[in-house]
Amino acid sequence: MRPFPEPTKPAASRNEVFTGYLDFFRSRVIDKITELPEPELRTSRVPSGWTPLELVKHLTFVELRWIEWGFQGRPVEKPWGDWKDDRWHVDPAETRESLLEALRTQGRHTTGVIETTDLSEVGQPGPRWKGAEPATLERVLFHLVQEYARHLGHLDIITEQATAQSGE
Repeated sequence: MRPFPEPTKPAASRNEVFTGYLDFFRSRVIDKITELPEPELRTSRVPSGWTPLELVKHLTFVELRWIEWGFQGRPVEKPWGDWKDDRWHVDPAETRESLLEALRTQGRHTTGVIETTDLSEVGQPGPRWKGAEPATLERVLFHLVQEYARHLGHLDIITEQATAQSGE
């Protein structure tokens, strides 16, 4: 298990701090999904109806939307590919392994951007911003950190309900 990036642990840069937190949260999501029994992956334990696999796909698309489609201004064919009928969606053919690999791949891309870009750099104009001025990479990364932290907390609760093992 990847250790938590303690605030007292020295870091060479703010970029390294963001990478450390995102890598930690992403690894914990992957660990929890890997440990869940197969029947729990497509079962919802909450009134909103989302499943653990849908959460994984959502986090992959969150990174895609904010880093590639938003910050980098790249064209993305289906930026909302994690949504169908106004909710998160996973096709029956999508597997735990394929969804986790997609999350890892997207994470590697995000890490590459963080490692090679100044945090004060402003994103490219594009549809992600809905007409607003693009944000800096630092603001986008703050958003990603909160998104991961919030959803990992959700997954902690689901895992505890499913396996009786508590989170962090």
